[in-house]
Amino acid sequence: MRRALVVIDVQNEYFTGDLPIAHPPREESLAAVLTAMDTAREHGVPVVVVRHTSPASSPLFGSGGHGWELREEVAGRPYDHLVDKATASAFAGTDLGGWLEERGVDTLTVAGYMTQNCDESTARDAFHRGLAVEFLSDATGTVALATPAGSLSARQVHEHVLVVMASNFAAVATTAEWAAAVRAGEPLPRPSIWASTRQEAAARA
Repeated sequence: MRRALVVIDVQNEYFTGDLPIAHPPREESLAAVLTAMDTAREHGVPVVVVRHTSPASSPLFGSGGHGWELREEVAGRPYDHLVDKATASAFAGTDLGGWLEERGVDTLTVAGYMTQNCDESTARDAFHRGLAVEFLSDATGTVALATPAGSLSARQVHEHVLVVMASNFAAVATTAEWAAAVRAGEPLPRPSIWASTRQEAAARA
């Protein structure tokens, strides 16, 4: 097993800009991201930092602006590769897939923002590329959503994504659980769509 940690879009926009992360509380999720980065560094797990980049005139993540810049705590830590992306998935239009393949990575750990957007998109793409995926529940986060289809609190959005990820696409774990697995050199338990539907099937029986 060869892991890599991908730290997605931990940028000022989510802290002091127009998209402040609401759940988990952004300072708590940031602390978990930093713990994951430190753990990865200590145990030889390569770290990829991803930065969302929009045109300079964009109101969100405008290239060169303060909101576009990485949080200083992330920027100040060592990492192995920087990916600039323009869409939700860190794989789309970037060299991430090739970079991971060249290093023999077969397991991708997802941290950063936002849970249902760039995190979930990257996790699903990784899954469909044949990678095992790990999704850190406390090192990710999001905002409340209101659309023509309805509205959800940030906590509801976050928790709904974790349930779906854990049903098939990713092993969902806290940063502490993941760090213990890294130290032991062990994989996290893999998700099972069969097992995740058993409770519902039993209720219908």
